[in-house]
Amino acid sequence: MSEASNRPHEFRLDLPAVHRSVRVARNLVHRFARLEGLGQEEADTLSLITSELLGNVVDHGGGGGAMHEGEADRDIRMELRIALSESDWVLEVTDEGGGDPAELAAQLENCEAFDLEHDRGRGLFLLKSSVDELSVLPSRSGTGITIEARCARR
Repeated sequence: MSEASNRPHEFRLDLPAVHRSVRVARNLVHRFARLEGLGQEEADTLSLITSELLGNVVDHGGGGGAMHEGEADRDIRMELRIALSESDWVLEVTDEGGGDPAELAAQLENCEAFDLEHDRGRGLFLLKSSVDELSVLPSRSGTGITIEARCARR
């Protein structure tokens, strides 16, 4: 196998942080995953995680919960990157909403003790149980948070 075929195939999107973008991204990610050879169930999982992470950006990472760009107070962007290799996939979602990566990482650490009757936080609990690794990092720009989900291909 050549060196080029060992490199992950990447897919990137830069989108307005609005709910309409979440639906568009979810559909594009699913299509990309299927074209790259992921099975239906794995493509569905990747799409669900994409939807959940981007939805969190819209609601908590600076998007203000806007449904479409006309409702947004300002142009807040969110970024998505997927890298698919023969052995695993990595999904990164980055927001511009400030936030404290250490605080969010602590919430992830406490997901095992999460009360399902609590009003908020079920998404993080479900995400963490759906992937092999879920990490929180400061964004490259320093203005937001990047969440990285990693999972071995099935």
